[in-house]
Amino acid sequence: MGSVSLKIGDGTARFRRATACSSALNILMLFSVITTNLFALYAFTSSSKGNQNHPHLHHHRNISLISEHVSLILKEIDSSQKKLAKMEKELLGYDTIDLSRPNIAKELKLFLQHHQLPLGKDSKTGITEMVASVGHTCEKSADLLTQYMSYKISGPCPDDWSLGQKLILRGCEPLPRRRCFAKSIPKVGLQSFPTSLWKPVSNKTVIWSGLGCKSFSCLNSKVLSRECVGCFDLVNGYENQRYVKARSKNDFLISDVLGLGSGGIRIGFDIGGGSGTFAARMAERNVTVITNTLNIDAPYSEFIAARGLFPLYLSLDHRFPFYDNVFDLVHASSGLDVGAKPEKLEFLMFDLDRILRAGGLFWLDNFYCANDEKKRTLTRLIERFGYKKLKWVVGEKADNGKSEVYLSAVLQKPVRVS
Repeated sequence: MGSVSLKIGDGTARFRRATACSSALNILMLFSVITTNLFALYAFTSSSKGNQNHPHLHHHRNISLISEHVSLILKEIDSSQKKLAKMEKELLGYDTIDLSRPNIAKELKLFLQHHQLPLGKDSKTGITEMVASVGHTCEKSADLLTQYMSYKISGPCPDDWSLGQKLILRGCEPLPRRRCFAKSIPKVGLQSFPTSLWKPVSNKTVIWSGLGCKSFSCLNSKVLSRECVGCFDLVNGYENQRYVKARSKNDFLISDVLGLGSGGIRIGFDIGGGSGTFAARMAERNVTVITNTLNIDAPYSEFIAARGLFPLYLSLDHRFPFYDNVFDLVHASSGLDVGAKPEKLEFLMFDLDRILRAGGLFWLDNFYCANDEKKRTLTRLIERFGYKKLKWVVGEKADNGKSEVYLSAVLQKPVRVS
């Protein structure tokens, strides 16, 4: 029936639309409560009319009858509340991870235990215990989570980063912490900043386990995404010309966009930034940019870090770990397309709006519109935020002989007075 993934606090809740069965149950419960109340009212009034000539004789009987029906109503209400609570729990799709089940890793049990504060209740926060942070959807991948939490304490962690990423992509985010040492390799050939921005990164600086390619030359021969075609080649190709030389009317230049920012652009956030080239270009202009990424088919995080830039290993299902109104610029391209239901994109857009300051810029860079409906949906959503359109270009590009539509825009967040 469709679902919406929502990050709340330290985990994931899934809201499923009510089925016909659950709706019928609601109606039945409501009918039951109403019927019980009507029956009690009828019994009370009829008894009163029939006993007008003998008020003292039947007074006790009336009180007893009313008490019985009041008790019956209270039981019905209590039963209804329990059924509603159960239905709500089923609709949310959340169950506490059952630590009593067999084969649960001991480390997982220990991590998820509630730990009482040594001095009792904290006067500032009011909490009495520390609760571990782990994604609610981890319950659905308990076997993989147990595998992830099975290791030797204080020993080397298993070479299982790809397992952890698989859990994240299934909604098991955040992952539990572990008490083992992550695999490390010597970073040979790292350059100092800012030389590191455009120097080729050595294959020896990356852990290639869990990846199909074992070198950057192999990655550059593949189409990894719409934003990453040869994106690990910093010398040849188009990567070293991006954002300073336009290939189409949809390609905005950084110098032009920065000139649109009121109050100056100092810090930014890049969604799905490929190999970090946008952050590199901004760093040349003394703007700090955090690049959100995952290692899907390539070592994006390590490559971005090798360039002297800041990678943030986080899925787009996770609430961004930043305070409100802190960024001057948010940059996103087709990686913003989270698919599924339109509501999922809404949750993401509202979170991006939350971290962008008033007067800040939202740069939508070559967003691929698979069809007119996708373009209309995104356009309507953007218009709901009331952003000022500083630049807005819809253009076509030819890809393998097929014309594709892309949307590029620079939007300015308004000041909202609540």
